[in-house]
Order: sequence, then C-alpha cells, then structure tokens
Amino acid sequence: MSYEWNQQDVFDLSDTLTAEKKIIADELFFKYCPYCNGGQNRDKNTFSINLKTGTFHCFRSSCGKSGHFVELARDFNFPLDFGQKKAYKTFPTKKIQVRPKAIEYLTGRGIEANVVKRYSITTRKDNENILVFPFYDENKILRMVKYRNTKPGNGPKEWGEKDMMPILFGMDQCGKSGELIITEGQIDALSVASCGNYNVVSVPNGAKGFSWFRNCAQWIGRFDTVVVFGDCENGKVSLVPELQKLLRSKIKVIRQADYLGEKDANDILRKYGKNAICFAIEHAQPPKMDCLKDLSTVEVVDLEKMEHIKTGNTLLDRVIGGFYMGQVILLSGKRGNGKSTLASQFVAEALDQGYGVFVYSGELPDFHFKHWLDLQLAGPANILESENVLQRKTYRVKPDAQEKINEWYRGRAYIYDNGYVPASDDEISTIMEVMENAVRLYGLRFVLIDNLMTAMDDFTKEDIFRGQSIFVGKLKRFAMQHNIVIVLVAHPKKQATQQKKIRTTDNDDVAGSSDVTNKADTVLFFNRPADTENIGVLEVTKNRISGRLAVGKMGIQTVYSASSKRICSLMDGVGKCYGWENDKPADDGFVWSQEELPF
Repeated sequence: MSYEWNQQDVFDLSDTLTAEKKIIADELFFKYCPYCNGGQNRDKNTFSINLKTGTFHCFRSSCGKSGHFVELARDFNFPLDFGQKKAYKTFPTKKIQVRPKAIEYLTGRGIEANVVKRYSITTRKDNENILVFPFYDENKILRMVKYRNTKPGNGPKEWGEKDMMPILFGMDQCGKSGELIITEGQIDALSVASCGNYNVVSVPNGAKGFSWFRNCAQWIGRFDTVVVFGDCENGKVSLVPELQKLLRSKIKVIRQADYLGEKDANDILRKYGKNAICFAIEHAQPPKMDCLKDLSTVEVVDLEKMEHIKTGNTLLDRVIGGFYMGQVILLSGKRGNGKSTLASQFVAEALDQGYGVFVYSGELPDFHFKHWLDLQLAGPANILESENVLQRKTYRVKPDAQEKINEWYRGRAYIYDNGYVPASDDEISTIMEVMENAVRLYGLRFVLIDNLMTAMDDFTKEDIFRGQSIFVGKLKRFAMQHNIVIVLVAHPKKQATQQKKIRTTDNDDVAGSSDVTNKADTVLFFNRPADTENIGVLEVTKNRISGRLAVGKMGIQTVYSASSKRICSLMDGVGKCYGWENDKPADDGFVWSQEELPF
C-alpha cells in the first residue's frame, strides 16, 4: 500500500538524526544536510523538508540532493507505515503488585503512598532497586513499561521494553476535559499528582523524543488547556518549543520564577512543599514569544513628542508631521525635475536641527553634491552671481560663508566615496556596510541614498526585483534598530511619467518591485508641471504615521530658487538662515529676482 503523508513522521525522523532544526513558514530547516553534512565549509541551514508536501532539498549546488520524505526515510533506515498497522508488543492484563520498596523510594522523594499505589508503580522481581513505571492508555490498556535504576552505576539509568507503543504516562488517571499538565519525567508527574486532583501526564522519552504524539494527539485534543511543567535549565523550560508547534490546544507554561531556582516539579516539592507546586500551576502563563508584545504593555506615545526631523516645508510638515526616527522615506519623481535637489535640502534641514548625516549619491560626484548643498545652506544673501563664457549665470558661495559652512558641519556630514579603490587585499565594502559603520561609529541619525538603482550594482538584471525588496527591507530594519531616518530616492516608471497629465500619482508609479513602496513608511512624489520652470508639486501618496495624504489638486505647491537651489513652499520663502550664520536673523523680506519669479 502507498504511504499516507504524516507530518509527525518528519519530526520523528529528525529526532533520530539528532539534527538541530527550526521551522520557517512551512519548511523544517536542518542545521546541516544529512547527506553532505554541509560540505567542507559546513554550510548551515541549507537543507529543508516541506511540511505540507513532504519534499526535501539540499540547496548546496555540490550536493543538491532532493526528493520525497519517503526516500529520505529509506536512506536513513527510518521505518514508515505503508498502510499496514504497526505491531506493538502486548502485555499481560493481570493487576500489577505494588511492592514496598517502590513506596519507600518514592515517598522518600515526597510522593504520597496512595499515589504510588494508584499509578501501580512497583519494582522488578529480580531487583528491588529497579522501579517499574507502567504506561496505560485512556482505556486502561498497558502499552509501555519503563524501568529506572534507583542505584545507578552499573548499566543505564532508564530504559524500556522493546517494540512498545509510545504514549504518555498517566493517561488512565486523567479526566476527559479541562486542563492537562505535561511534565518531562514520570516522577515529576507523580509529584504533581500528590499535590491535588490534577490531570497530569509525562512524556516517555524526555524532551527530545516525540514519537508518542501520533498516538496521543487526538486524546490531548480533548483538553482545553495544556500546562507545560518541563525541566527548567539554562533559563529555558523544556518541551515548550516542540509542543507549541505540535499542539492545537491553548498552552500555558510554568513561570521560571515559580521554579524557585529548582530544576523540576519533584525538586520543588521536596524543598518547598505542595503549596509551591499548586502556586506554580495556578500562575502558569502563555509562553512568551520574542516577536510579540502584550498590547497593554505598549507605551502610549504622543506623536507630536516623538523624535522627528522637520522637513523645512511647513505645508509638508502639516501633512506628515516630519520625518520620524525609524522611518524609511521614499522620494520619487520624473528625472531632472528636482528630486535630488529636494533630497539634499532635507539633508540641510537635518544638519540645522543638530543631526549628523550620511549621504550616498550614485549619480553626482561628491564635489557636485557638496556645491548644491552648500548653496542651499548659504541662501541667496550669501551667494555670488557671475556669467560664464556662454553668458549663462553661475553661482557660488561667498568665501567667508563657505569657510563658516565647512566648519559648521565638520564631523557631522559624511558622503560615500564613489572613487574609493580598495587595496588588493581588502574586500570591497558595500554601501550598506559603510552606512552601518558610519551610523554606529559617528552617531549619525539621517541617511540619504540617491538612488535605489545605483545603490544595487551587485544585483543582476534578472534578480533586480528580489534585490530591491531585500535592500529596502534591510534599510527598514536598520532604521528601526538604530532609530534613524533614511530617505531613499527612486525613479518612477516610464509609463507613469508619460501619463502624469491624465491621472493622479500613486505608489505603483515607483519603478521596480512593489515591495519598495510597501516597506517604506512615507512615499513622496516631486514633479514639475511641463509648462513651468520654477514651480513644482510635492505629493504625499503614503503616510503610515497619520494617514494624511496630499495628492492631485491637494498636492503641495513649491517654488525653486536657481541661485540657492532651494525648493520651498510659498509660505516659507527662500530667505531662511541656517545655524552656521549663528546670530544673523532670517531675511523674511527676501525679494525674488525676475528670473526666479514663480508666476
């Protein structure tokens, strides 16, 4: 007969391979491939079994072993049930005689004599130092027998009869519903039973073996809640991770504090008594998951008081509140319409508010980026105007102002060196690595990456969409981890720029993977109408913090100063003074030159 897929077989096989494993989505990943063992380089987590289909695969090209779980079981001598019912050993139905030595030993460990008798614990006829633990199922049929040497030294400490049906110890002593307590050892289960009328069982083979589960899963399903009372060692309670994956019932776990520094239930009983066991069970809690928080414990935050960087555009700040720490801001717009200029002005605002900055500019040389940023910081009153040989106006910062600007942001503003050529024995650092080191070592809080495509030279054309998703995901995690702001410039799709006159901008207009805008917190589009030169429109198409948007006719109108390269709202004007000028007041009465009139 053909094999009927059973997910538990996968876990049982992995136990026999003594493989470290973890579940990611629907895949069970092994630390090392059982066929190639990770190769000479010991590549980790490259072998997985799909828990829905049973297919397995080693991702190492030099191995590449793949197939179905049935083949894996064959190759590693793991027996499967191919339709026939597995024959387990049967035991006599006679009543077990409880011998005095068993009572003496177990009462010496704090377990009541009536519990020893009720669970039919005895000793072997041929050796009174070997305890006998009978495992009865819910129908009081003897399925397993385990032995424990009370005076180990010669031979094993615990063992069992061969070809037994693995089940839980104590099933026959439990009711049919309510709360079920699972311990790691039989003596621990007897300890709990001595403290009250509890439904309590123990696993047969410690925390590593779960071959019993297929035989007991339906029975466990009767109970509303399962309380895990495993062994507490090295800050962890055994059985919890595995039972979380296997059980469908609600799970609670004994709190580590309630072990009172002891290892298991029997140790607690012997040192602190029955009340400590009852208290621990009563105060058991759902297992803590690292990726979850109880919502009631989350701090109430006033958005206005959260740390954020003002954009310098009053109307934009009214919509989004500013750039909040931990955010990734995506800025897009048609090529040549000024999105890089706007991005560098955000850098100026961050510097003015006391934040250190890191800049990657993939399309502009460092001196070009510096020139434009310095013009923005200088403002119209600190710029010299001249004409070049083509009689076109050019602009530069006044020498005394340039010196002050350099000194003002010295040690606070850094740009990725596109011209860096590593020594032959150096590894070429990626932008991500440089950014991480700069933020960590220099305490920088604002990052500009201009732009997404030039920052991803390492990805092939065929892999670019996946690469974009991975890259932006890394940026988001990094922003949250280090509590910084990242502004990422991205180009729009070509068809979006062609259709701009007849439809509203939306997040799908950003070129590349849809994950780019999905993972960003705020999405801005900056474009200039075709019939204007100095007027631009800034749209907010995504705003995760407050949800407020500014699209279409509600977009924020801006004006551009050719001399200072500033992009501002009409409300703000271009006369702002930045911090380098110290006590110099803002020139609120700045007058636009005729060439720069926005109307």
